[in-house]
Amino acid sequence: SFGVQPDQGPALIFVTLPNVFVNMTGGQIWGTLFFLFMTFASFSTVIAVFENLVAFLTDTFGMSRTKASIINGIIMFFACLPCIFGFNIWSDFNILGKGVLDLEDFVVSNLLLPIGAMVYLLFCTTKFGWGFDNYFEECNTGKGLKLSRVLKPYLKYALPVLIVIVFVQGFIG
Repeated sequence: SFGVQPDQGPALIFVTLPNVFVNMTGGQIWGTLFFLFMTFASFSTVIAVFENLVAFLTDTFGMSRTKASIINGIIMFFACLPCIFGFNIWSDFNILGKGVLDLEDFVVSNLLLPIGAMVYLLFCTTKFGWGFDNYFEECNTGKGLKLSRVLKPYLKYALPVLIVIVFVQGFIG
């Protein structure tokens, strides 16, 4: 409806969806709720990521939480500038037909996430990292659900193949 293409990426949320909300019954209410909930979702994600960055600096370098928060805040501010500028002064900037936000989305979704997943998986399941036995022991420490050894072939052999498929599909899909 309304000519919305589901593969429009970031433009779907910030350009197309507002037009959809304007033309639907109660659209102002639904649009407000949508963007309010999207704001809560983004803040909760940023807080979770930011906490990891702060914990890294406090644990690794013995910094106070305040100092680590200020340093990470400054880094985050400058790291966000390309995305912000991509909507105004760099809006004509394109690499391979992608604007700044689309390029950042491509790099994170198609490169960083699959590569990070593969590195983490190989670290946890091979002798070049932590090793499956150590990973298995750590997963089964404490109360709650336990990891079954039956999953070892899946984690060591099937899952890396699936991650490679996802990685390749990011470039051909």
